[in-house]
Amino acid sequence: MTVTNCLSQIKAALVNPTAASSDFDLNPDVVLPPGRKLRPAGVLVPILCSDRGAVVYLTKRSSALKHHPGQIAFPGGKQDSGDADITQTALREASEEIGLDPSNVNVLGQMSPHETVTGFIVTPVLAQIRTPFTPVPERGEVDEVFAVPLEHVLDSSRYLIQSRYWRGSRRHYYTVPYGPYYIWGATARMLRTLSESAAPL
Repeated sequence: MTVTNCLSQIKAALVNPTAASSDFDLNPDVVLPPGRKLRPAGVLVPILCSDRGAVVYLTKRSSALKHHPGQIAFPGGKQDSGDADITQTALREASEEIGLDPSNVNVLGQMSPHETVTGFIVTPVLAQIRTPFTPVPERGEVDEVFAVPLEHVLDSSRYLIQSRYWRGSRRHYYTVPYGPYYIWGATARMLRTLSESAAPL
């Protein structure tokens, strides 16, 4: 895959956006409280395109964290009052969590938002990493930064629907395992959105 082909493929996800997604997509029986307020958050979907292939970077959250310990996630977080917009939120968080310099990022655009069960409305910011970099995990927040081949997450056949009991009810969710990494929940759902809207492999 050439760099040009890689960029064309992922830019198609912005030309052909899907509807907003949700942690509740596979659980239509869930009754959501009326008037609920969602907190804005942004995540970066950082993709490195090269003639040797393309990869997307993900993090493994620290096992010591109170919320979502050990889970696989995009670099990102809630929007702070000092952030100009959600794109700046995603870039700031990626700089803090994986050491990705914002000047080494070409922002391509925003994907459709995703509502989480924890009350966030998350906007994935699709971005090209200009040149290879050495990830630096944020101490206390990120245990590991790793790269997944783009072709893996764009292959819809790799996505599974699994379930577990949560708060007394069985809840279904998407997964897209890669090697030792169990990618599931909101991260897998946002990656599936990318696979649905990107150009075919």
